[in-house]
Amino acid sequence: MENTVTYIGIAVSSVAALVFAYAMGLFSWKNHMPVEGKTILLTGASEGMGRSAALKLAARGANLVVVARNGQRLEELVTELKASAKNPQTQRFTSLTADISKEGFAAPLLDKATAWNNGRAPDIVWCVAGMATPGLFAESPFSVLRRNLDVNFYGTAELSHAVLRAWLAPDADADAKPNPNRTDAAATPKHLIMTSTVAALYPVAGYSLYIPGKAALRALADTLAQEVLLYPGRDVRVHVVYPGTITSPGYERENLTKPGITHELEDIDPVQTPDQCAEAAIRGLEAGQYFVTVAWLGHLMRWGALGGSVRNNWVVDTLMGLLTPLVFVFVIPDIFGKVKAYAKKHGHPSTYIKNVPS
Repeated sequence: MENTVTYIGIAVSSVAALVFAYAMGLFSWKNHMPVEGKTILLTGASEGMGRSAALKLAARGANLVVVARNGQRLEELVTELKASAKNPQTQRFTSLTADISKEGFAAPLLDKATAWNNGRAPDIVWCVAGMATPGLFAESPFSVLRRNLDVNFYGTAELSHAVLRAWLAPDADADAKPNPNRTDAAATPKHLIMTSTVAALYPVAGYSLYIPGKAALRALADTLAQEVLLYPGRDVRVHVVYPGTITSPGYERENLTKPGITHELEDIDPVQTPDQCAEAAIRGLEAGQYFVTVAWLGHLMRWGALGGSVRNNWVVDTLMGLLTPLVFVFVIPDIFGKVKAYAKKHGHPSTYIKNVPS
């Protein structure tokens, strides 16, 4: 009997290991998002995951239009991109400053990128720019939620709207000038990549000002994944990347207002460097994934929250979607238990909130 239990344990562990390996794209040999010779518009490029992703895409042969508010950091990044280029003689890089929280930023930004790209809209748009202002909902000014929504939802939504109108137009690319760096393989498909957060798949206390905008991106992507199919002859693919905790300047800013309970609840979240997160995200995109999670906890949270969203793989996602609810039988009581214990120990939030978002 003991041997039987051991064998079952080994079998279950082996299946789980294979599933996680598949989720990480280790068994995917086809590159569904080749970037060599393509032009990528990437926001949030001045620091963190956005900066790392830009450098890794340059090393894969992409031309890049990097976007952020800080022009000096972007100039420094362009110099690094040139040094990282796979094909330095042919690859091109430029930077554009923009504040994605300001209504009306997207069309002028896309126009400039298109003009630089010899009259063609970028082949790939990756919206990385975002912000997180942790805090308790009832203890924070409502204006903080609006600011987070402006950056995390409307910034991505407006740029998505602008580029989809360009990609899906009946005469898209018809009058564009020839691009000497463009190949037939580089012409299609187009990729629209949004960046959310694993907290949007399972929220925890302290992120009520941040998560709504990131969760809304999922709803937008799910809808757009259907709508782009209405345009004959257009191959447009939508993706959502769900990073977890990243050691970056943004993370340091988060911790200035992050409640103690939030630190406790996210303690299990694997901490990644910007390079690790960017590499895992790009590998997921190359594997053709729709929802791209970058660590084991993200995979688990994705399986537990799929609902009616597009599957990366029907077999793996269905199997894990059946098993994951069993995990949450233990996770949910644990989370709520920690919150109640924190409240019992610390009393009313007004007595211990020191750094309220402003």
